[in-house]
Amino acid sequence: MSHAVITQADEAGEATRLNGGAHSSVLDHHLAPHFPALARFDSTRALRASALYARLRPEIERVLNSVAAEDFAEHAARPRAAEPPRAIRATAWNIERGKRLDGITRALATHEDIGASDVLLLTELDYGMARTGNRFVARELAEALKLNYIFAPCYVALNKGSGFEARAEGENTLALHGNAVLSRWPLRNAHSLALPNGKDKMRGKEKRLGSQRAVVADVEHPLGAFRVVSVHLDAHSSQAHRRHQMAIVLEHLSRLRPALPSLIGGDWNTTTYNASRAAYSIAGFFRRVLMGVRRVMREHYPHPERWFERGLFREIERRGFSWRELNAPGAGTLHYHTDDFAAHANLSEWVPQWCFWFINWALAKNEGRCSLKLDWFAGRNVAPAGDHPPRVVGGLRDDAGSLSDHDPIVLDFVPSQPARAGDRM
Repeated sequence: MSHAVITQADEAGEATRLNGGAHSSVLDHHLAPHFPALARFDSTRALRASALYARLRPEIERVLNSVAAEDFAEHAARPRAAEPPRAIRATAWNIERGKRLDGITRALATHEDIGASDVLLLTELDYGMARTGNRFVARELAEALKLNYIFAPCYVALNKGSGFEARAEGENTLALHGNAVLSRWPLRNAHSLALPNGKDKMRGKEKRLGSQRAVVADVEHPLGAFRVVSVHLDAHSSQAHRRHQMAIVLEHLSRLRPALPSLIGGDWNTTTYNASRAAYSIAGFFRRVLMGVRRVMREHYPHPERWFERGLFREIERRGFSWRELNAPGAGTLHYHTDDFAAHANLSEWVPQWCFWFINWALAKNEGRCSLKLDWFAGRNVAPAGDHPPRVVGGLRDDAGSLSDHDPIVLDFVPSQPARAGDRM
């Protein structure tokens, strides 16, 4: 196993690979003693005007602008059969912090679909959070599965989280949360891209420093080099803001050289709602009630591209990327049920308690259930492999319940314009 740590100098991310050192050295910090004082601020503006933030800012920015990486897949990267593979398998999965890490690891090792993945585009991974036992989720997954990994922190969390997470035993250590790429093939030119926030992360009970970041890397595969992006668009944002975040990712990809076939995957939070403020979410809910509960559940929640989020998907196509043939149409990836107490606890920090009577009333028309399509792929110069259509893998559970609040999505594809020999990294 070879070891590496990546640091990057700015938000758009020119990354330099540094060999040697402890695996966590680039993400180590001494900010924890200051978390209570930082959490007393009620807005990012007030925080940034403080003398405390001025003193800590260089360290905060150093951590958030860093990317950690290690290579565990040196031997696994060799073809297992005499013939080269005919397709590349990608799985995108929001693993909900990595709370159920042991079950997630088993699923990624043994499941007939996701266990055969060449690359994993993972969102919501903790490092040093009490709610996940202060584990380094990305590294533990990569080491157990013998994959290479890249992890980019998005946030330094100033408290334990939202809902039931706030009551987790113990204290946060490094308090980092972010996104990752894992691969059985070599990863090159890794960096992260900062995306603007959809709401002030210092307002409300869950206070965080930072913003969402897309994780970008080039994959060296026998079928040709290709570029991947693991991206998590903001949940508490408007449809227009999510489109803006995606436009930033697409613009960034257009400037990278060499030009490679590219695949973007992750949780895009295409809820159909403007959730930048609770009042907008409530108003949007009642609008959907007037449209017809069953109609919205059938025609819009599983198909956000039809109306409420169509700006985002038009932006993707305008930039020369495709998405229609790379996803299972109408297959939900997040499922809500009126008996889901954990989701209720998280929502109750965002919307008034009286709203739940109306939510339960609306869902009663659909046996208390509702599914939304939040997770997607988009690609340029990639084509789906004919043998296996894009799919959502549902029902991943162990004895304690669901492994995540999201279902993973899987795509088998081939680069339609493989990189020329002179364009290789």
